Amino acid sequence: MVSSGSAQRVSADGAIQTFEFLSEQYFTDVYLKLQPTSATQSGFHEFDAQLEDYSAAGIEKKRALLHVWEKKIAAIDPSALDAPQAADREILLGSIRSWLLTIEAIKPQEKNPDTYQSGVTNSIFVLMERPFAPANARLRSVVEREKLIPAVLEDARKNLKNPPKIFTEIALEQNDGLVSFFQNDVPTAFSDATDASAKGDFMKSNAALIAALKSYGAWMKVDLLPRSGGDFRLGADTYRKKLAYDEMVDVPLEKLLQIAYDDMHKNQAEFARVAKLVDVKKTPQEVLAELATIHPPPDELLAAFHATFDSLENFIRSHHVMTIPAETQPVLEETPPFMRATTFASMDAPGAFETGSTKAYFNVTLPEKSWTAEHVAEHMAEFNVGTIVSTSVHEAFPGHYVQFLWQDRFPSKIRKLIGASTNIEGWAHYCEQMMLDEGYAQPGQGAKDERESRLIRLGQLQDALLRDARFVNAIKLHTGLGEANGQWTIDQAVDLFVKEGYQSRSAGMVESKRGTGDPTYLYYTLGKLEIMKLREDMKAKLGAKFSLQQFHDNFMRQGPVPVKVIRKAMLKDDSPVL
Repeated sequence: MVSSGSAQRVSADGAIQTFEFLSEQYFTDVYLKLQPTSATQSGFHEFDAQLEDYSAAGIEKKRALLHVWEKKIAAIDPSALDAPQAADREILLGSIRSWLLTIEAIKPQEKNPDTYQSGVTNSIFVLMERPFAPANARLRSVVEREKLIPAVLEDARKNLKNPPKIFTEIALEQNDGLVSFFQNDVPTAFSDATDASAKGDFMKSNAALIAALKSYGAWMKVDLLPRSGGDFRLGADTYRKKLAYDEMVDVPLEKLLQIAYDDMHKNQAEFARVAKLVDVKKTPQEVLAELATIHPPPDELLAAFHATFDSLENFIRSHHVMTIPAETQPVLEETPPFMRATTFASMDAPGAFETGSTKAYFNVTLPEKSWTAEHVAEHMAEFNVGTIVSTSVHEAFPGHYVQFLWQDRFPSKIRKLIGASTNIEGWAHYCEQMMLDEGYAQPGQGAKDERESRLIRLGQLQDALLRDARFVNAIKLHTGLGEANGQWTIDQAVDLFVKEGYQSRSAGMVESKRGTGDPTYLYYTLGKLEIMKLREDMKAKLGAKFSLQQFHDNFMRQGPVPVKVIRKAMLKDDSPVL
């Protein structure tokens, strides 16, 4: 192999060849090999019988290997690469450095007991969620992975040092559901398997796994919880690095927090304005309460979503919003049982390299027949006339599903395997507002009358305020920025979700708990605002030549990369993302 240094001395072509060779080797020997679950999800099934190494020795081996590869990739001179390869080098370096930051600074292996139990559960879930191979073959892989899981839970006992109490509490809340998943959902998912030997082996491996999970839960309750006194906060320095490595965002945290508050206040003012148009006699909160009651009957919910898909797709094509690369729609179905506890709606699209199961599924969680009327009403409030539209836009047209349809056109393996949440979730969240701004859900176009049109806008604004509250809480929970004592409590976070984000208290608690372990879940609004600024900058540059469809298509072509990369490709400069 030619070294990167000598390649650069020879020619730019040599540097490009060296980078492409090294990046391919990295994906084969490190990225996929050390992450068999991600490999399965992406469509690389040679790793289906393997499991991540959660042992202290395995984590240390991974850390050392990542440092070697960080040096190899960093040694390639970006000035010797063409612009797309230079951008890919930055994306790859950011991914490696983020992985190292997780191991060395964030340390979930020492701080978060759910890392282990939910991690191994996901390893089985990715084998059962899609029929990429016959049931017998996938069940064999399940058995091989399940055999390795009890040892993982033993590694957890050895690795966990001083978790934050909130992390151990969340893991305990999750444990019973995970046990149920293996008791009920996994066997049901493979009920059509016919290999008697595989089914017999599965009964043994599954029983051993269930016993190990129950034991882990008991250990957490009796041993780990009483000594869980750690801190979930990343601190400002680690927080800045994570944003820089994952999203290529280096905006000062003080400025980001101000941007979050400004957007929240802007959306609150717009909510109040539209609410007055709905009913001048009611407060915005009273209109919000009314909105929660305006939804289809449960048995018509799937049909309501399907009708929205049709009208959204027709609007996108007829109004030249963007190119939809295929005529197909996602398969609309009820959320599988093993996913219902954690999601109202979701898009399950195959990985970029999956060839055995290429359909995308739009899952909607319907009320259970055993629920009380009060529980049903609370659940259906999540599917009000406004939320159905914003959810369809976010998950399907032109959000996640359309981005999935573009993935064959992403320009490199790096851009097919490594994504930035500010792009992926930022795009879907941006689309919620963009589609209404472009005229969707006007009377006769997605809404039956002016009142329904306004209610749909209120649903979009409520979702935007939820994401604004995440933005504020993410920074304040992990850095304490702006607080006299340097801390922002979970109770304060819940209050902000309720009072400023227009969410219920129960939803605020769930969201605040999520924020302790998902520190940069500000990426929804952050990405949306980055995309909106890029669009305005492109309008200013192109003037009358600006085309919204061309803007969106060019954005998609770059792949799900940090918006900073797309700005440079489209604007040809290094102007700030915000």
